[in-house]
Amino acid sequence: MASLFDDYIGHGSVVDLLIEEAKHPSQAYLFTGPASTGKAAAAIRFIALVMGPEDPEIQRRVMAGAHPDVVAIEPAGRTSITVDQARRAVSQASLAPLEGQRKVFFFAEAGAMNDEAANALLKTLEEPTGSTTFVLVAESEDDLPDTIASRSRTVVFGRVPEDEVAAGLVSLGVESDQARQAARISGGRPGLALALATQPEAAAFRHLWLSIPMRLPSHPGDAYVLAEEAVAACAPLLTAIKDRQEREATGFEAEGGERRALRDRHEREMKRATAALYVSGLEILAGFYRDVASAQLGGPVRNPDLSSAMLTAVAPPVAVGNAVRVLETVESLQANQRPQLALAALFSELGARG
Repeated sequence: MASLFDDYIGHGSVVDLLIEEAKHPSQAYLFTGPASTGKAAAAIRFIALVMGPEDPEIQRRVMAGAHPDVVAIEPAGRTSITVDQARRAVSQASLAPLEGQRKVFFFAEAGAMNDEAANALLKTLEEPTGSTTFVLVAESEDDLPDTIASRSRTVVFGRVPEDEVAAGLVSLGVESDQARQAARISGGRPGLALALATQPEAAAFRHLWLSIPMRLPSHPGDAYVLAEEAVAACAPLLTAIKDRQEREATGFEAEGGERRALRDRHEREMKRATAALYVSGLEILAGFYRDVASAQLGGPVRNPDLSSAMLTAVAPPVAVGNAVRVLETVESLQANQRPQLALAALFSELGARG
């Protein structure tokens, strides 16, 4: 049974829990945690175990999205899961499974469910049928109404230690140096690390963000140019995702699939991956200032390749304040502020502090 997780990185205790849960599944599960930490990947493996605990062929069909009793509910277009979609799911939940003993409804982007959709789903969660399981994935319980979260078993996914991510990549055949670079940049997100694992630009991305404190401009216009460079540095690292999406689109069209739904899904995926890279870059920058403060106070340094000049660039109190300001920008981006504007404002403010 555990073979479904052989290529899965991290979250060992969660995997053990899911393997046990699959033997006697509850009516609803909510998988939560930061983007790209492996929630959706674990969810689909869990569903495969639920549907075919001892049947590799059923598991293969579930993983391929080709099992009639596993119903994937995706946002309509680029935004939200609508009340009509939720009502259709509720209607289908009352029907008997087509092939096996159980029907599973999979909301890989449950955080996109609007209030009306959540309310439509609530009654089914309150009075579930014995043969139906709902699996929802969201970054936080707060993305869903309390009434939904309270009726689901919550499975929490955190960041994975850097060494564990690197070891997982190596086990999948990634060269060790590249695995370390991808793991370091990913910030404990195995999904992002997998996307970076084959990209030689990963090292350049990290070096760019570590170089920013030594290049901070005093003029707002120059800050915008530096922000433009930081934004552009993400593009090469998304190549692996784009290539996979192109292969999926080609196969989807060959099977007569509806192109628009796939295109919308790919756009949402790319948006999440890009946002994760912005956060990773900002965390690298915050890590620079943490190292500056730590080194000058006799503490450990997590970036051993920083020069003495870099580690003495600013005084410890300024470094701590800068790190806090950098992490505030993560919140700005999560609030949907335009990345280039948010980064330009950050770099301009950091430059003015000296």
